[in-house]
Amino acid sequence: MKLPAFFIAHGSPLLALEDNEYTRFLARLGQDLGKPRGIVVFSAHWDSPEQLITVDVQHETQHDFYGFPDEMYSLTYPAPGDPELSNRVSELFKESNLAHQPVLGRGLDHGVWVVLKKMFPQADIPVVALSVDSLRSPEEQYRIGRMLAPLRDEGVLLIGSGGLVHNLRMLKQDDQPEPWALEFDAWVSKGMEQWDLPSLFAYDKQAPHVRTAVPSYGREHFVPLFYIMGTADEGRRAQRMIQAYQYGTLSLNCWMVD
Repeated sequence: MKLPAFFIAHGSPLLALEDNEYTRFLARLGQDLGKPRGIVVFSAHWDSPEQLITVDVQHETQHDFYGFPDEMYSLTYPAPGDPELSNRVSELFKESNLAHQPVLGRGLDHGVWVVLKKMFPQADIPVVALSVDSLRSPEEQYRIGRMLAPLRDEGVLLIGSGGLVHNLRMLKQDDQPEPWALEFDAWVSKGMEQWDLPSLFAYDKQAPHVRTAVPSYGREHFVPLFYIMGTADEGRRAQRMIQAYQYGTLSLNCWMVD
């Protein structure tokens, strides 16, 4: 069975400890998906000009954040890797002449494990993490995702982990979304539902409040959307499954593409 692919916001690392509407949604989503053969994740927290692929047999857990409660640093997600799946990803990149490099011993960053800990808490599904390149054009990012579309027919779950509205310098004490965040997310939703690639690819020029919603230091959180859209280029269907907010300026959304 062909699996859909997902863009999933990972929000604050504290999601790993929280029980709320969004984390309960992620748990239900994991249950509904069952147990895929493997999981491939484009992570916003691995931004590199080279396309990089983890090739580990067993992953360590990165605690790539600071200033959080001590409990956060004791959390682990000891998922296995899958060198065979890593090789399959490499083959697909080679077929499209995309330069890429294997990486051993990096571990899973919180963009990967916080989401997966909620979806698949047993950590028993092999995971391969992939970098993104926030400086590539959206068209290039989309094409890279399209290279991996065959994996969806092979029982592999493809995820882009990031955040559409990701402004860390304007966080509030409450979760009530800022009006500009709502307007930006609504613009993205319209583009997604219509699969309006020309508009979405020009989001940095056309989207309302884009400099606030996607500041230059947070662009890597937006671009996993294009990678994951590329994996669904054949069907070009998008469905927003949930929309929530953290601290008013972090949007928590999940888009399913097929």
